[in-house]
Amino acid sequence: MTAESPDVTIQHLLRELAPQVLGVVVRRHRDFSMAEDAVQEALIAAAAKWPVEGIPANPQGWLYHVAVRRLTDQVRSEVARRRREDAVASEVWAEWAFVPPPTGDIDVEEDDTLVLLFMCCHPALTPASAIALTLRAVGGLTTMEIAKAFLVPEATMAQRISRAKQSIKASGIPFSLPSDDERAERLSAVLHTLYLIFSEGYASSGGPQLQRIDLSNESIRLARMLYALLPDDLEVMGLLALMLLADARRVARTGVHGELIPLDEQDRSRWDRALIAEGVSLVTRALAHRSAGPYQLQAAIAAVHDQAARVEDTDWPAILALYGQLEQISGNPMVSLNRAVAVAMVQGPAAALDFLKTLDDDPRIAGHYRLDAVRAHLYERAGDRERALGHYRTAAERTASVPERDFLMMKAARLAAEPPQKPREAPASELT
Repeated sequence: MTAESPDVTIQHLLRELAPQVLGVVVRRHRDFSMAEDAVQEALIAAAAKWPVEGIPANPQGWLYHVAVRRLTDQVRSEVARRRREDAVASEVWAEWAFVPPPTGDIDVEEDDTLVLLFMCCHPALTPASAIALTLRAVGGLTTMEIAKAFLVPEATMAQRISRAKQSIKASGIPFSLPSDDERAERLSAVLHTLYLIFSEGYASSGGPQLQRIDLSNESIRLARMLYALLPDDLEVMGLLALMLLADARRVARTGVHGELIPLDEQDRSRWDRALIAEGVSLVTRALAHRSAGPYQLQAAIAAVHDQAARVEDTDWPAILALYGQLEQISGNPMVSLNRAVAVAMVQGPAAALDFLKTLDDDPRIAGHYRLDAVRAHLYERAGDRERALGHYRTAAERTASVPERDFLMMKAARLAAEPPQKPREAPASELT
C-alpha cells in the first residue's frame, strides 16, 4: 500500500483534532457558534502553515491558541461595533475578559468530543438539525456531504446548520454530559448521527475514494466511548457491532488502484478476524436480551456475512428473515432495496424484480443510483442483457462516487462484450 502524502496525513490529523479542539473551546468560552467559526479558521490556518513549517509538537494546543486568538478578535470587533452604535459594549467585554489569549501550551488531554456530541443533539433542535450540526461539528463532514446524506440542496443544509448553531447559543445549554433522562432523550439522534458518519466513511457519497478511513475511525472511536458510557444499552452495543463487522472488511473492499471489490469477490482471508470476533460477541449479547432494534438487526446481518468462510456458505434465508424484521420496524427504502438482493438469492431474480416495483413510487429512493444498480444485477442474473446494460449505465451516470461509477461501467462493458450466458448468481449487496 502506498504511503500517504504529508498533506493527506495533515488532513487526517486535522479532521481527528477538530472536534476535540472545538470541545475545549466551547467548554471554556461557552459560545458554540463563535467557537465553531474560530476553530474553522484555525483549521484553515493549520492547513496552510503545517505543510510548510511542519506539524507542531502540540498540534491540539496550536489549534486552540489560534482559535482563541480568532475568538478574541471576534469579540473585540463586536465590542467596537457596539461602541460605534452606543451599545453597552462594556457588558459584552466583561463576559469575555476572563479569557486572555494563552501564552503557553494548554492541557487538552481531556476529550470533550462525547460531550460535544450530546450537546449537538439537544432537544432544543429538531432531530434533522441536530444530526446535521453534529455531522459538521463532530464528524467533520462538509456542508455538501451532509446535504447529500439528507438529499437536500447545499444552500438548504447551510441554513439549517446556521439556525442550529444559533439555537444552541440562544438555549444557554451547559457544556457537560446530560443527566440520565436527558441522555435517553438525545440518544436516538446520537446513534443515527454516528451511523451516518460511519456510512460516509464506509462508502463515500462522492469523490475519487471509495472509503474515508478517517471518518470510519472517528465514528468507531466515538461509538466505543458511547459504549463505555452506556455498556448495557442494546442499540449502542448493536451499532458498535455493526461498525466493527463492516470495518473488518475494509482492506478487502478495494484493489491496488482503489477500485471497488464487491462482497462476493473479496478475499476473505484479508478480513480482520479480531474485529469480526468482537462484533459477533457484541451482537450475540445484544440479541440475547429482547426484541432487537434496527442497529442490532443490521449487525446480525453483517455477522452472517462475516462468518461465512466462502460466499457460497452465506445463509441467505437467515439474512432474508432478518431483513424482513428490519423492514417492519424501519420503513427505510434502502432496507427494502437490500432485502430485494436476499429475495433474489432465496426465491430467484423474478421475485426480486417484482418486489422492487414497490419502490418505484417512493420519492426517497426513486431515481437513486442504487435502485438501478440492483435492478441491473437482477436482470443480469435473469439473463436479460439489454435491460441489465441500461440500468448499469444509468446507475453509473447517477452516482457521484468515482470508484462506484467505474465499477458499474466496468460491469456494463464486460456484459456487453460477453456472449450470452445462462443466468448466474447475483452479487451480494455492498451495504451488508
